[in-house]
Amino acid sequence: MTRHLVLAISFAALSTAACGDGRPPWAEGAMVRTERPAGLGPQDLSNFGPRLVALHNRERAAVGAPPLVWDPGLASAAAAYGPALARRGRLAHSPPESRPGQGENLWMGTRGAYSLEEMIGSWAGEKALFTPGSFPDVSRSGHWSDVAHYTQMIWAASTRIGCALHHSRRWDFLICRYAPPGNVVGQRVP
Repeated sequence: MTRHLVLAISFAALSTAACGDGRPPWAEGAMVRTERPAGLGPQDLSNFGPRLVALHNRERAAVGAPPLVWDPGLASAAAAYGPALARRGRLAHSPPESRPGQGENLWMGTRGAYSLEEMIGSWAGEKALFTPGSFPDVSRSGHWSDVAHYTQMIWAASTRIGCALHHSRRWDFLICRYAPPGNVVGQRVP
């Protein structure tokens, strides 16, 4: 059976038992290596925007945050950053000055091997370490970066979202932009 070696921030790897200090495997920029069986079928990208909005809004509803709406301008801005990630071959946030008034979540995994639900699920899975509070004091691990994708997803003041999926030869990069941006120091989450 052929298997793909996957480099991804995956909710399947949320087991904190793997980390001696109680931190998730993606902490400090570490990436998770997982094998996925081949032949899972083609990646379903139908209804891309509505599905991403619905996945975000499900998490937001669970904490009482108002729903997000799709913003084509944010989606275009996200798409414009995809080629830079492909050239790097790794995740790196865009410079804040290149996206004024926008927050950003990034995801990377083997090309065509993950569903949109798995991609967003990796961010939503960070809620296992989330604790309500004033940002950045919102993580049970003591490291805000362990929950920052999730806190951006549920940030009550963010009202709009736009995302893009960029395919390189080996990788898929999901880029989501949010406005107004979340993860603002001193503000309450959720």
